Amino acid sequence: MKTKEKQLVLRIRLLVLFFILSLIVWGVTAFPLETEIKMGSRLLGISPEVPPESYSGLKCWIARVNDGLIQTNKYYPFLSYGTDWLAFSHVVIAVAFIGLYIKPIRNKWIIYFGMTACIGVIPLALICGMIRGIPFYWRLIDCSFGIFGFIPLYLLHIYVNKLEIIINYHDESIY
Repeated sequence: MKTKEKQLVLRIRLLVLFFILSLIVWGVTAFPLETEIKMGSRLLGISPEVPPESYSGLKCWIARVNDGLIQTNKYYPFLSYGTDWLAFSHVVIAVAFIGLYIKPIRNKWIIYFGMTACIGVIPLALICGMIRGIPFYWRLIDCSFGIFGFIPLYLLHIYVNKLEIIINYHDESIY
């Protein structure tokens, strides 16, 4: 394998690792939602003793989410099982990207799977967020996950296609 190929494979693998780790980190954050929101509330100076309506803007929204999580986990803890599955699904999707790490050309379909999922985040956040009463600015934050997830996948698309051209030129099908 030539130096240019090695550099391209290294770049691909580092970007895949970054994407895998990002999926795992963002997924795992769905487990301790109540703890995270409590910490965020404290940082913003939001008291759980004060009704959410006493605040405005982002503080009102965070206070409302905090109150909702506390009440839900107190009276209906089984509903958090849904976010447990959300966290688990992120980890499962991350595992699928290992194939791309090992054999980027053979498994480039995983890139298109990921890009499609990232694009799907946008209508999901906008439509379901509206139905569920999520503030528009928060829906835009949710949309940003799809946009920022798409960027490394698009770069992977470019790099894997370049690698495929190089490999086909040398007629080596080891990737």
